Amino acid sequence: MNKEDVLKLAKEHLCPGKIETFGQIGIDLVIGKREGPFIYDLDGHRLIDLHINGGTFNLGHRHPELIKVLTSALEQTDIGNHHFASPARAELAKKLADNTPGDLHYTVFASGGSEAVDIAIKTARWATGRRQIISLDKGYHGSTGISGNVGDPRNMEYFLSRCSKEDYVHLPFNDLGAMENVLSKEKTAAVIMETIPATYGFPLPLDGYLKCVLELCRRYGALYIADEVQTGLGRTGNLWGVTTFDVVPDILITGKGLSGGIYPISAAVISKKWGGWLCENGFGHISTFGGAEPGCVVASKVIDICSDPELLENVRENAALLGEGFAQLKTRYPFLTDIRQCGLVMGLKYDDPLGAVTMCKALYDRGIWAMIAGFDYSVMQCKPWLYLDSDLIGDILDRFESALKTCSH
Repeated sequence: MNKEDVLKLAKEHLCPGKIETFGQIGIDLVIGKREGPFIYDLDGHRLIDLHINGGTFNLGHRHPELIKVLTSALEQTDIGNHHFASPARAELAKKLADNTPGDLHYTVFASGGSEAVDIAIKTARWATGRRQIISLDKGYHGSTGISGNVGDPRNMEYFLSRCSKEDYVHLPFNDLGAMENVLSKEKTAAVIMETIPATYGFPLPLDGYLKCVLELCRRYGALYIADEVQTGLGRTGNLWGVTTFDVVPDILITGKGLSGGIYPISAAVISKKWGGWLCENGFGHISTFGGAEPGCVVASKVIDICSDPELLENVRENAALLGEGFAQLKTRYPFLTDIRQCGLVMGLKYDDPLGAVTMCKALYDRGIWAMIAGFDYSVMQCKPWLYLDSDLIGDILDRFESALKTCSH
């Protein structure tokens, strides 16, 4: 089909609201070919992908090693049967235990991040005998019944699916007083946070904030759940974002990039102390597609690649170069007011409530796809692939400068 036919069918049968919304700002992208850091519209327009679908394509599009291991796995396996052990599933669980901080020990696999969040919340409620969950204002953790209530409540309210406000408490980011005020009542099962909140535009935690939240959880008997779906797998220059901030969670959630962008898989990795329900009730959580065997093979290779010290050093070095380049642009173009950066997790804030929308279109026209922060349209998410190099950095900065010149007038 040509591009016009695809857009027509999608508007009629698939996602009319999204087609309309993007159309209003002049974006009619239909992705065809994709390779490494690039995506190509069906009309041939090449774009540097700085959205990477929330971290799904940390290693780029169609990574050749991942394609190879997936193809090989499909010659011998299929999804498998979730009730029974399999080599691929067991080996990946062991690898996650070996490559996550502290005593994270058990893994429960899921097919997407929302389901993995549900698993983490159910685990915390079982372990503590409490129901209340604390999360952050303007956070996002998924779209299922539990995960949807954990995040910003607007969509759950829209679908008449909002649960008790006592069970789901949303607090301001970086506000330890508000956090302790709720935790001290000793009704909370867990605090769940993205290490750097993505849909809020990647505001950075204040020095010591995350460690203090962890200490408050320990003091008042709550679990700390780290949502590492977007900040994990090398993006901060460490394998996990929490390691960057010296935090050891009780449960770690990973997804998106764990799939390598080619086979859906996510996981909740649980401390041995709190994973007792897996011994007591082995059928407590059922997921037909959770831990599908080809996905486990791919994810195992993803962990190998993303934990490579040479790659992580490359992330740190090139993140510094990119940050310096944006800092120089900021001095020349006051329209860019703030650079929020931790490794290759970046939020670029503009001097306009819709500044990121304006820049999104300007960059699209100049061959870059970067996404607006879902709950702050003044902030753009900027997330390059992990194999960034100086040539691509220069190209990205040149295109940003051209866009800033236009949007600053």
